[in-house]
Amino acid sequence: MEVGHPLALEFYARLLARHDCSDEAFNLLEPHIDDWSLAAALVDVAEGAGRNEKAAELLAARIPDEHRCDTPWCCRGLDPDAAIGLLATIRERQGRIDEAIALLRTRDKTSFNGRDQLADLLARHDRTRELRAYAAADVLGHAAQSLAELLEGRGDVEGAIAAYRRPDVPAAHDPNSSVKLAQLLARHDRGNEAIEVMRNQAAARNGDDYILHTLSDLYLKLSRPGDGLVHLDALAAARRGEEEWDLFRMRLPLMAACDRVDEAIEQARAHPEGDTWYAASYIAEVLADAGRTEEAVAVLRPHAPSNGHDLAGYLIDLGHIEEAVTALHQDRLRPPQPPSTARGADPPF
Repeated sequence: MEVGHPLALEFYARLLARHDCSDEAFNLLEPHIDDWSLAAALVDVAEGAGRNEKAAELLAARIPDEHRCDTPWCCRGLDPDAAIGLLATIRERQGRIDEAIALLRTRDKTSFNGRDQLADLLARHDRTRELRAYAAADVLGHAAQSLAELLEGRGDVEGAIAAYRRPDVPAAHDPNSSVKLAQLLARHDRGNEAIEVMRNQAAARNGDDYILHTLSDLYLKLSRPGDGLVHLDALAAARRGEEEWDLFRMRLPLMAACDRVDEAIEQARAHPEGDTWYAASYIAEVLADAGRTEEAVAVLRPHAPSNGHDLAGYLIDLGHIEEAVTALHQDRLRPPQPPSTARGADPPF
């Protein structure tokens, strides 16, 4: 912390706040208000320190009257939209809900990490009419998610389904809402409808691994692994049997659920990418889930330290604690590698 590492400072300040030293934590963070993570920590500790208004003043000073960033690289430090969001958090905490809503309506960027702060605020305060209007105008679909979650929590499952089925947006153009809709349907024992939603998405977005992973997971959770394999087989046939690892690996848990663990391992090892470190992680997972943890460890050992965390976890399961600690330290002990222009074995993502 003394040499200025932001994470260390944040963790230390939060530690102080948890132990009734919020005022000291606030004082440590105040000079660093232009760092987003430290500004967020300052807002979190401000209430315990009784300094909500001081934090609000610091944030308001960083919200220009006119200028808004149009790229992430526009302003250094705490950008205006982030400052608006943090200030709105304080106003909501103070019970000044209308002021918080008005602030959030001035943002240029409305969502962060798949959540919309304004939509979540409206949902928390049961302002359903305003949330419906906001969801209807939100092109990202994050406000619709907040609305659907609110309605589902009230027991209005049909209303939640309708929130995800946005009539003005073709389903093929909104895969995230389709995924959330399918998960909602599955939670309420409507598995066939959930599968149909994702099959339609898979047809519209041919080869999209995000969609196919979600569909495969649904088949697995609904105890229909054979149907999942049929779908993947049809996709592979259309590609003349060629599947990159990120598509192929979906087969492994489905085959294991069909009591075909050995066949799954054999096919995985025969895959062109089957001897890579990232393939080894999935092969080991199938073995460990089948109760064959020692074999999982044997698969991972040749790829250490790339799979150090996975290897350590299985070693702990076997009771080999000291060996697990050694595996976790291996990466630190590796000498620096010279830069290379050769193509590596890392996956393309």
